Amino acid sequence: MNPSATQLGLIFGLAVGAAGAFGGFAAFVLVLIFGALGLLAGRYLDGHLDLSDLGVGRDRVDR
Repeated sequence: MNPSATQLGLIFGLAVGAAGAFGGFAAFVLVLIFGALGLLAGRYLDGHLDLSDLGVGRDRVDR
């Protein structure tokens, strides 16, 4: 079974967060943030996350 980019991104984010954390509530928040960033990066690489809706282009500006 090959892990998807979403799974690898989540694992990488959690590993980086855990490596940078040394305990306490701040460590929990740090691991949570890195895990979420890794998950989002993996979902984007898998094609399950469309970031085009977040940008504001010339045609989307309300006048």
